[in-house]
Amino acid sequence: MREKVLKTILEHRLIEEEDNIVVGVSGGPDSMALLYVLLDIKKDIRFNIYIAHVNHGVRGEDALKDEIFVKQISEKLNLPYYSKRVNMNLYAKEKGISSEEAGRELRYGFFREILPKVGGGKIAVAHNMNDQAETLIMRFLRGTGIDGLKGMEFKNEDIIRPILGIERVEIEEYIFKNNIETVLDKTNLEPIYSRNKVRLEVIPYIEENFNPNIIKTLWRTSQVSILDSEFLENYSEKRYNILVKKADKHSIILNGSLFSKEHRSIQQRIIRNCIYKINESLQGITEQHVSSVINLFVEGGTGKEIHLPNDIIAKTSYEDFILEKSSEKKEKIDYSYKIDLYKPTCLMELGCSFNIKILPIEKIKIRYKDRFIKYLDFDKIKGNLYIRSRQAGDRFVPFGMSGTKKLKDYFIDEKIPKDLRDKIPLIVDEENILWVVGYRINDLYKITKDTKTVLVMEYNNV
Repeated sequence: MREKVLKTILEHRLIEEEDNIVVGVSGGPDSMALLYVLLDIKKDIRFNIYIAHVNHGVRGEDALKDEIFVKQISEKLNLPYYSKRVNMNLYAKEKGISSEEAGRELRYGFFREILPKVGGGKIAVAHNMNDQAETLIMRFLRGTGIDGLKGMEFKNEDIIRPILGIERVEIEEYIFKNNIETVLDKTNLEPIYSRNKVRLEVIPYIEENFNPNIIKTLWRTSQVSILDSEFLENYSEKRYNILVKKADKHSIILNGSLFSKEHRSIQQRIIRNCIYKINESLQGITEQHVSSVINLFVEGGTGKEIHLPNDIIAKTSYEDFILEKSSEKKEKIDYSYKIDLYKPTCLMELGCSFNIKILPIEKIKIRYKDRFIKYLDFDKIKGNLYIRSRQAGDRFVPFGMSGTKKLKDYFIDEKIPKDLRDKIPLIVDEENILWVVGYRINDLYKITKDTKTVLVMEYNNV
């Protein structure tokens, strides 16, 4: 295993001389194998290792024992040690995401807090070939294309995966032969998360009934997809350089006549890459957005435009196709609407609507993961309900907190861009903010064991 990992590190330039490597160590077999193989490889490449451990706060005493175990390992190996305790499930509820996503965000967030403390560097995580197979299956089940079937990469910005090409059985052999002590996370043996179900139920079923070598088969699929994706990206960039008439950090103008002749696949990649160039991110951009831009461009005509998230505008002008980031300072739109229960309330200013209803607690199946459906104790509501824009001095008690917080400070803490803050509607009663839509509810109105009647609030795009 050591030679395979060293070859991977050299081939993909994962670690170079004097690098600082923050290693995510849970104490389980995968991360312990990664730690020890990197220690061994230090004989060939001089670099620094820092151990980082996150206690996700979901396994009580077991999690605490793991934390102590990793700390003791760091002391035994005389390596710098960093740890953090978090509440993964609470974070997941607040963000409206799955526990798995929450854990991933918290881990990488902590790892990136360490990097500047050690003078910069890279984060090494213990994903392996089996993890890659699980990732491909999960993406395929959700729906994906070639780019999704690439799976995880050996290197992605500041994250490196030195043992990605190693099967779990080989990792277990390495642990046994080198007598490396590990801990067992019992939740990994329970089908309580989607990835666990794929690992414990789906893959064994496929191995037994269809393909005993499914792990390696999916690995080959990922490698072929990487090759195809790289070719398409390189080709698309070459075509973009031919199509582009003018480009700066705020706008890109394409030759409409030439763009229309490209294959739809290449058009999609060009548009996606154009958006990335002027926005520095594709967050919030879906395939539907990209398709809408292409349809607008292909249909042609002058003076037509569509608006995308993050103030991105796509428009046509004679033979030119234009993508630009709007820098205009828009006037704040003030609004306030009284809510009629059981009747949709539309906000034409923001292009959205709300469905508000009241139901007995027995008829509610709460969907914590949905950012745009929230539930409150109706009996705590004071007077009428309204949907309004934010106002100076707004305060509320964010879910999970005990004291009030300025809405402005909450937006800053959540890193919500200034140009989006006035676009976030608030649902309020006569006294308080109930819900910062898409984000946090007011802790004073949360559902408890005494709740009898529930206010269900649902946000929809028009």
